Amino acid sequence: MDHFHNQLSGMTLSDMKSLFILPSEKILADLGIETEGIDLRQKLLASMPGHTRNEARSYLEKIHIDTDTWKPAKEKLEAFQTVQQALWEDRKLNMVYEKADGTRTQRLVSPLGLVAKGGTWYLVAMSDEGDYRSFRISRIRQANMEPYTFVRPKNFSLAAYWKQSKAEFVRTLPAYEVQVLAHSSIISRMTFTDKFVQQVHTEKTTDQNTTEHEWTPVTLCFPNEQEAVSYILGFGDSIKLLHPEHLIETIVQQAKAVITRSSPYLCVKLPSVRMPPSVPRRGRR
Repeated sequence: MDHFHNQLSGMTLSDMKSLFILPSEKILADLGIETEGIDLRQKLLASMPGHTRNEARSYLEKIHIDTDTWKPAKEKLEAFQTVQQALWEDRKLNMVYEKADGTRTQRLVSPLGLVAKGGTWYLVAMSDEGDYRSFRISRIRQANMEPYTFVRPKNFSLAAYWKQSKAEFVRTLPAYEVQVLAHSSIISRMTFTDKFVQQVHTEKTTDQNTTEHEWTPVTLCFPNEQEAVSYILGFGDSIKLLHPEHLIETIVQQAKAVITRSSPYLCVKLPSVRMPPSVPRRGRR
């Protein structure tokens, strides 16, 4: 019929608003979906009822979601097309996977889903024993589809599995807690990204040697001891380690090593410069 207008039946205004929040165009391109996000949103907007169109338009004009990092890693996704095809066709995948330490293993898996985490793709798959595993796509060095298919688990939820897997990964991360005194001049730098800062304590303390500067107790958390040492050395004399005490000797030794390596440059004698007669020397009247 002329002027027929199809409405998105059964959807609330909040449901329709959420459709405007699309993933980045890079993720869509990786999946082979060649479309412009703005054009897609315009089509969706045109299909909405008139009384909700104006309110939903704000999501198109005022909100933009960018899921990429500031400096996206250039990962090679050589096996991505093969992985996708095996996923869509429910066919087993024979692949060569490289671990973080560089060792490679042969895997036969049943692909269950793809997850994009911060621009990085992961394959969630099931082994023949029924165990679920996650594989970073960029570490799949070779992938071949098997001629036979598999039966997808009925109760498997990709979103639920990834949420549980992510929580388990965070829980098992190594944690190395450090207590320091930070000078007030570096607090803003330390808390800018909150990468290692666990807690900035509100109480102030005064350094024993200088009474004019204020110091703030800060609790830091690092993946390992060396990461803590490198971080503390980076702030020079603006940060003081309190706990663990055994780490103080490690910091001192590494600081001495830096001085030793830099000594050839520090001992270079600079040539003397004769001051022009017209410029009076300091200390003379």
